[in-house]
Amino acid sequence: MEARYDHRTPRLFLEDPLCDGAQIALDRDKAHYLVSVMRLKAGDGVLVFNGRDGEFRAVLEAADRKAARLAIGPQTRPQPQRARVTLAFAPLKHARLDYMVQKAVEMGAGRLMPVFTHHTQPNRINTERMQANVLEAAEQCGILTIAEVLEPKKLDAFLAGAAARDPLPLIVFCDEGEEAQSPFAALDGVAPDREVVVLIGPEGGFSIDERRAIRALGHARAVTLGPRILRADTAAVAALALVGAALDERK
Repeated sequence: MEARYDHRTPRLFLEDPLCDGAQIALDRDKAHYLVSVMRLKAGDGVLVFNGRDGEFRAVLEAADRKAARLAIGPQTRPQPQRARVTLAFAPLKHARLDYMVQKAVEMGAGRLMPVFTHHTQPNRINTERMQANVLEAAEQCGILTIAEVLEPKKLDAFLAGAAARDPLPLIVFCDEGEEAQSPFAALDGVAPDREVVVLIGPEGGFSIDERRAIRALGHARAVTLGPRILRADTAAVAALALVGAALDERK
């Protein structure tokens, strides 16, 4: 039986290798977070993870605001495989992008791929800020595998790269055209180990040429998210929820 997530104990992401019996000195920022923000004292418990070795229970030692040390104890949960769902999305402005990244992590996306389209408004994206939001969401939601933040690409380069891969990923294209189907129908019969890319457009939608190029791909399936018009960040969360439910149903 899979170990249950302990949602009452504070969690902390570390870069260090983790194993039972290790001693890890925390940098000033992490010491400040545990001691000043979380108000922990020497002897208090912490859950730690690094995205590679699983989750471990640790005890805070020698705690003050500038320096602290963790004594690593037993593993509480093993490291799972990276999720097979990638979110490819047209970048949004700061606050809404932060929201979308955090929610995508909560919904189980394994990779985040910014894609510049004809109607994308921001012309650049801060991937370091995206990574910070990934880590914050993982810490707060008990997630062990850190979503990979990929370098941005233009849509044509993204589609060409996807078409050159073997095996081909399934692109779930969120489009409100006449031929769009439900995510459950689109994912019917998909192999359990096949990568699924959820593709979300910008606020202004994909251009006519972009829609044609995506629909022309043999490994793309257009899906609908319902009759309502959704903002791009809301559409990403809704699509990931539906795709996740459809994939879970087929396990």
